[in-house]
Amino acid sequence: MSLPTIDPRTIPVIRIDNHLPAIEYPRLQADALRARFAAPPIWQPEFLAEKKFMDRQPLPAAVLLPIVLRPEPSVLLTLRTPHLSTHSGQIAFPGGKVDETDAGATAAALREAQEEIGLTADFVEVLGQLPVYVTGSAFHITPVVALISPGFVLKPNPYEVADVFEVPLAYLMNPAHHRHHQVDWQGGQRQWLSMPYQDAHTERFIWGATAGMLRNFYRFLLA
Repeated sequence: MSLPTIDPRTIPVIRIDNHLPAIEYPRLQADALRARFAAPPIWQPEFLAEKKFMDRQPLPAAVLLPIVLRPEPSVLLTLRTPHLSTHSGQIAFPGGKVDETDAGATAAALREAQEEIGLTADFVEVLGQLPVYVTGSAFHITPVVALISPGFVLKPNPYEVADVFEVPLAYLMNPAHHRHHQVDWQGGQRQWLSMPYQDAHTERFIWGATAGMLRNFYRFLLA
Protein backbone atom coordinates (compact mmCIF):
# COMPACT_ATOMS: atom_id res chain seq x y z
CA MET A 1 0.00 0.00 0.00
CA SER A 2 1.37 3.41 -0.91
CA LEU A 3 0.44 7.00 -0.24
CA PRO A 4 -1.34 8.62 -3.19
CA THR A 5 0.41 11.50 -4.89
CA ILE A 6 -1.36 14.61 -3.62
CA ASP A 7 -0.62 18.28 -3.32
CA PRO A 8 -1.57 19.02 0.31
CA ARG A 9 -2.16 22.67 -0.56
CA THR A 10 -5.14 21.66 -2.73
CA ILE A 11 -6.92 19.58 -0.08
CA PRO A 12 -9.93 21.37 1.47
CA VAL A 13 -9.63 22.98 4.89
CA ILE A 14 -12.41 21.66 7.10
CA ARG A 15 -11.63 23.70 10.22
CA ILE A 16 -9.39 26.46 11.56
CA ASP A 17 -8.80 26.57 15.31
CA ASN A 18 -9.10 30.31 15.90
CA HIS A 19 -11.37 29.57 18.87
CA LEU A 20 -8.40 28.25 20.88
CA PRO A 21 -6.11 30.58 22.85
CA ALA A 22 -2.61 31.41 21.67
CA ILE A 23 0.30 30.73 24.01
CA GLU A 24 1.13 33.98 25.73
CA TYR A 25 4.45 35.59 24.81
CA PRO A 26 6.07 35.30 28.29
CA ARG A 27 5.55 31.52 28.22
CA LEU A 28 7.61 31.27 25.02
CA GLN A 29 10.74 32.71 26.60
CA ALA A 30 13.75 30.59 27.53
CA ASP A 31 13.29 30.59 31.32
CA ALA A 32 9.58 29.74 31.03
CA LEU A 33 10.35 26.87 28.65
CA ARG A 34 13.06 25.54 30.98
CA ALA A 35 10.62 25.68 33.90
CA ARG A 36 7.91 23.89 31.93
CA PHE A 37 10.18 20.94 31.11
CA ALA A 38 11.66 20.88 34.63
CA ALA A 39 8.17 20.40 36.10
CA PRO A 40 5.93 19.07 33.29
CA PRO A 41 2.17 19.44 33.71
CA ILE A 42 -0.39 16.69 33.27
CA TRP A 43 -1.38 16.98 29.63
CA GLN A 44 -2.69 15.02 26.66
CA PRO A 45 -1.03 15.04 23.22
CA GLU A 46 -3.48 15.51 20.37
CA PHE A 47 -1.66 13.90 17.43
CA LEU A 48 0.10 10.58 18.04
CA ALA A 49 -0.39 8.39 14.96
CA GLU A 50 -1.22 8.84 11.30
CA LYS A 51 -3.31 6.45 9.23
CA LYS A 52 -0.93 3.66 8.20
CA PHE A 53 -0.04 3.41 4.51
CA MET A 54 3.17 1.35 4.63
CA ASP A 55 3.35 -2.18 6.01
CA ARG A 56 6.80 -2.62 7.54
CA GLN A 57 8.55 -2.91 10.88
CA PRO A 58 8.57 0.24 13.05
CA LEU A 59 11.61 2.45 12.47
CA PRO A 60 12.79 4.45 15.52
CA ALA A 61 13.62 8.04 14.61
CA ALA A 62 14.29 11.33 16.36
CA VAL A 63 14.04 14.97 15.40
CA LEU A 64 15.30 18.15 17.00
CA LEU A 65 12.63 20.77 17.65
CA PRO A 66 15.07 23.71 17.77
CA ILE A 67 13.92 26.99 19.33
CA VAL A 68 16.35 29.76 18.43
CA LEU A 69 16.76 32.34 21.19
CA ARG A 70 16.11 35.46 19.13
CA PRO A 71 14.49 38.56 20.69
CA GLU A 72 11.39 36.90 19.24
CA PRO A 73 12.03 33.14 19.63
CA SER A 74 11.80 31.15 16.40
CA VAL A 75 11.73 27.53 15.27
CA LEU A 76 14.43 26.32 12.89
CA LEU A 77 13.04 24.17 10.06
CA THR A 78 14.36 22.54 6.90
CA LEU A 79 12.99 21.98 3.43
CA ARG A 80 13.87 18.46 2.30
CA THR A 81 15.20 17.95 -1.21
CA PRO A 82 12.74 16.52 -3.76
CA HIS A 83 14.65 13.31 -4.56
CA LEU A 84 14.65 11.76 -1.06
CA SER A 85 12.85 8.44 -0.63
CA THR A 86 10.65 9.59 2.26
CA HIS A 87 8.94 12.94 2.90
CA SER A 88 10.70 14.49 -0.09
CA GLY A 89 10.07 18.18 -0.68
CA GLN A 90 8.42 18.60 2.72
CA ILE A 91 9.20 20.93 5.58
CA ALA A 92 10.69 19.06 8.51
CA PHE A 93 12.70 19.30 11.69
CA PRO A 94 16.33 18.21 11.48
CA GLY A 95 16.40 14.50 12.26
CA GLY A 96 16.32 10.94 11.03
CA LYS A 97 16.57 7.31 12.00
CA VAL A 98 18.08 6.27 15.34
CA ASP A 99 21.25 4.30 14.62
CA GLU A 100 22.42 1.35 16.69
CA THR A 101 25.43 3.44 17.72
CA ASP A 102 23.24 6.25 19.11
CA ALA A 103 22.85 6.37 22.89
CA GLY A 104 19.18 7.20 22.44
CA ALA A 105 16.74 9.61 20.81
CA THR A 106 18.49 12.74 22.06
CA ALA A 107 21.87 11.57 20.77
CA ALA A 108 20.31 10.70 17.42
CA ALA A 109 18.58 14.08 17.09
CA LEU A 110 21.82 15.94 17.89
CA ARG A 111 23.82 13.82 15.46
CA GLU A 112 21.29 14.24 12.67
CA ALA A 113 21.11 18.01 13.21
CA GLN A 114 24.86 18.25 12.83
CA GLU A 115 24.91 15.98 9.77
CA GLU A 116 21.95 17.64 8.03
CA ILE A 117 22.49 21.34 8.70
CA GLY A 118 25.82 21.65 10.53
CA LEU A 119 24.28 22.65 13.87
CA THR A 120 26.85 21.68 16.49
CA ALA A 121 25.97 20.56 20.01
CA ASP A 122 27.75 23.46 21.71
CA PHE A 123 24.89 25.77 20.58
CA VAL A 124 22.20 23.35 21.80
CA GLU A 125 20.55 23.15 25.23
CA VAL A 126 18.25 20.13 25.35
CA LEU A 127 15.10 20.69 27.40
CA GLY A 128 13.35 17.35 27.05
CA GLN A 129 11.22 15.16 24.84
CA LEU A 130 7.65 15.11 23.59
CA PRO A 131 5.63 11.90 23.08
CA VAL A 132 6.49 9.63 20.18
CA TYR A 133 4.71 10.47 16.94
CA VAL A 134 4.01 7.57 14.53
CA THR A 135 3.90 8.37 10.82
CA GLY A 136 1.93 6.46 8.22
CA SER A 137 5.26 5.18 6.88
CA ALA A 138 6.03 3.47 10.23
CA PHE A 139 8.56 5.96 11.59
CA HIS A 140 8.28 6.23 15.37
CA ILE A 141 9.59 9.75 15.92
CA THR A 142 10.74 11.18 19.25
CA PRO A 143 10.75 15.00 19.17
CA VAL A 144 13.64 16.43 21.23
CA VAL A 145 12.98 20.04 22.22
CA ALA A 146 16.02 22.28 22.57
CA LEU A 147 17.04 25.92 22.91
CA ILE A 148 19.53 27.13 20.32
CA SER A 149 21.93 29.97 21.16
CA PRO A 150 22.46 32.49 18.34
CA GLY A 151 25.84 32.67 16.65
CA PHE A 152 25.74 29.29 14.92
CA VAL A 153 26.82 28.95 11.30
CA LEU A 154 24.83 26.38 9.37
CA LYS A 155 26.23 24.12 6.65
CA PRO A 156 23.26 22.29 5.11
CA ASN A 157 23.89 18.94 3.47
CA PRO A 158 22.87 19.67 -0.15
CA TYR A 159 21.78 16.08 -0.74
CA GLU A 160 19.18 16.19 2.04
CA VAL A 161 18.38 19.85 2.63
CA ALA A 162 17.17 22.34 0.01
CA ASP A 163 16.70 25.23 2.46
CA VAL A 164 16.85 26.16 6.14
CA PHE A 165 14.66 28.90 7.60
CA GLU A 166 13.05 30.14 10.81
CA VAL A 167 9.40 30.72 11.75
CA PRO A 168 8.38 32.76 14.82
CA LEU A 169 7.45 30.44 17.68
CA ALA A 170 4.53 32.70 18.58
CA TYR A 171 3.07 32.19 15.10
CA LEU A 172 3.26 28.41 15.39
CA MET A 173 1.81 28.44 18.91
CA ASN A 174 -1.27 30.38 17.78
CA PRO A 175 -4.07 27.98 16.75
CA ALA A 176 -5.57 30.67 14.53
CA HIS A 177 -2.88 29.45 12.10
CA HIS A 178 -3.69 25.74 12.55
CA ARG A 179 -5.79 24.35 9.70
CA HIS A 180 -7.37 20.88 9.54
CA HIS A 181 -7.52 19.08 6.17
CA GLN A 182 -9.37 15.95 5.13
CA VAL A 183 -9.31 13.80 1.99
CA ASP A 184 -10.96 10.52 0.98
CA TRP A 185 -8.32 7.81 0.63
CA GLN A 186 -8.18 3.98 0.54
CA GLY A 187 -11.87 3.65 1.32
CA GLY A 188 -11.61 5.94 4.33
CA GLN A 189 -10.45 9.41 5.23
CA ARG A 190 -7.02 10.87 5.85
CA GLN A 191 -6.73 13.97 8.01
CA TRP A 192 -3.84 16.23 8.89
CA LEU A 193 -2.90 19.67 10.13
CA SER A 194 -1.18 22.51 8.28
CA MET A 195 0.39 25.78 9.44
CA PRO A 196 1.22 27.82 6.32
CA TYR A 197 3.64 30.69 6.91
CA GLN A 198 4.38 33.47 4.45
CA ASP A 199 8.13 34.11 4.53
CA ALA A 200 8.82 37.18 2.34
CA HIS A 201 7.81 35.93 -1.12
CA THR A 202 7.76 32.23 -0.16
CA GLU A 203 4.90 30.27 1.41
CA ARG A 204 6.30 27.74 3.90
CA PHE A 205 3.64 25.04 3.88
CA ILE A 206 4.19 23.23 7.18
CA TRP A 207 1.97 20.15 7.37
CA GLY A 208 1.72 16.47 8.28
CA ALA A 209 4.05 15.08 10.92
CA THR A 210 5.87 18.37 11.50
CA ALA A 211 2.61 20.22 12.09
CA GLY A 212 1.33 17.40 14.30
CA MET A 213 4.38 17.53 16.56
CA LEU A 214 4.13 21.33 16.76
CA ARG A 215 0.48 20.97 17.76
CA ASN A 216 1.48 18.56 20.54
CA PHE A 217 4.04 21.14 21.69
CA TYR A 218 1.25 23.71 21.78
CA ARG A 219 -0.86 21.40 23.96
CA PHE A 220 2.15 20.84 26.25
CA LEU A 221 2.63 24.59 26.72
CA LEU A 222 -1.10 25.25 27.11
CA ALA A 223 -1.67 22.65 29.85
